[in-house]
Amino acid sequence: MTNLTDKELDLVIIKHLKEAKKKDFQTIAEELHPYDLASIYKRMSEKHKPRFLVFLTLEQTALLVQELEQKQQIDVLTKLGVEKTAQVMDLMDNDDLANLLGELTEEKKQAFLERMKNEESQAVQSLMQYPPETAGRIMTNRYVWIPRHYTVRDVAEKLREYAEIAETINYLFVIDDAKKLIGVVSYRDLILTTPNEKIENIMYERVISVTVDTDQEEVARIIERYDFLAVPVVESDNRLVGIVTVDDIIDVVIKEATEDIQKLSASGKSIDFDTKASVAAFRRLPWLVLLLLIGILSGTIISQFEETLEKVVALAFFMPMIAGMTGNTGTQSLAVVVRGLITRDVDARTVRRLFFRELLVGIILGVVCGILISIIAYIWQGNPVLGLVVGSSLVMTLIIGTLAGTIIPIVLYKLKVDPAVASGPLITTLNDILSLLIYFGIATMFISYLI
Repeated sequence: MTNLTDKELDLVIIKHLKEAKKKDFQTIAEELHPYDLASIYKRMSEKHKPRFLVFLTLEQTALLVQELEQKQQIDVLTKLGVEKTAQVMDLMDNDDLANLLGELTEEKKQAFLERMKNEESQAVQSLMQYPPETAGRIMTNRYVWIPRHYTVRDVAEKLREYAEIAETINYLFVIDDAKKLIGVVSYRDLILTTPNEKIENIMYERVISVTVDTDQEEVARIIERYDFLAVPVVESDNRLVGIVTVDDIIDVVIKEATEDIQKLSASGKSIDFDTKASVAAFRRLPWLVLLLLIGILSGTIISQFEETLEKVVALAFFMPMIAGMTGNTGTQSLAVVVRGLITRDVDARTVRRLFFRELLVGIILGVVCGILISIIAYIWQGNPVLGLVVGSSLVMTLIIGTLAGTIIPIVLYKLKVDPAVASGPLITTLNDILSLLIYFGIATMFISYLI
């Protein structure tokens, strides 16, 4: 089946569904990754989806649900019926289930929780007590912990019992009698150690951990910094309550990157391929109306220099270029700064270095582009003063545009505001206003030489 295209695989699956060949269906399903099963389900027509779900095992259904978007997850759980839904939810990872239920109304949430086993329901509700986008909300309680007095042989016995339900066994976390985190042992250390060796003799006591209220972006930075596959989560008293695994962090990184891109482009939140046109339009509209009002200032500025334009019509030729180049360089700096703020710690020294680096970048870009446009303007219009006006304006506006794209996100960051809200269109619009003021201001100063 590995050589089949998606279309061919879909046809084979549908053929087995139509002919009620559950055994043949399972032969294929067992070879497929949950993501592939979910992809097939999403591509499938509505009439085949109920039987597709019936032919899956409970474990396969739980894994499939975890690969779907929220609306699709609710749709699948609704199709399964009350009894099977409860069984599937009991098998799902508690952190994924908490994330799903957290987006529902209180009535629907309680309806689902009541169907689950009491132990699983309490575990999910415990996770949902933590604020969204924190370590406590995305952690899992399915991990292996061990007492310090265990031997390697004792750990091997416990792993055989719990490895199947644990999300990862790459790290085993060591706790004391009060369940406080005191050490960590890797699976590799266990293999290389004699069976009778005590865990407290081979464990690492310096454990990198996060608290339940640590922001998920900070958790992602820690996992990236130390190349961890999982990081332990503790309460304020250092009591171990869960772990965050790298697969959950990848989801966080993608989600945060998507949100930042949406903010940078001022496209609104939660807009994807499936969003209705009317919804997408209304989510983008507030930003565009705001930018439209700010953009009117550009027209007001031009009207103030109407006399200058009438005397030197050639100035109008270079207006789009001046405004466009300033907005472009500002957006470039903005993207660099936002990415840097996400991936590293920022102190006063870093800010100073970044400011002067971007200032130098702006000067280099301005001088190179300014000289080039001066030559073009002189050759095109035959007026060296016009070339000087356009070139010097571009030098100054590129420097200002670069600094604006650097300073604005840093200021927002210091004010504890998400720097991604300093969106590209907003930076571009503000730079348009500044660039036109500089351009026509310089042109007015040299008006007697331009006529």
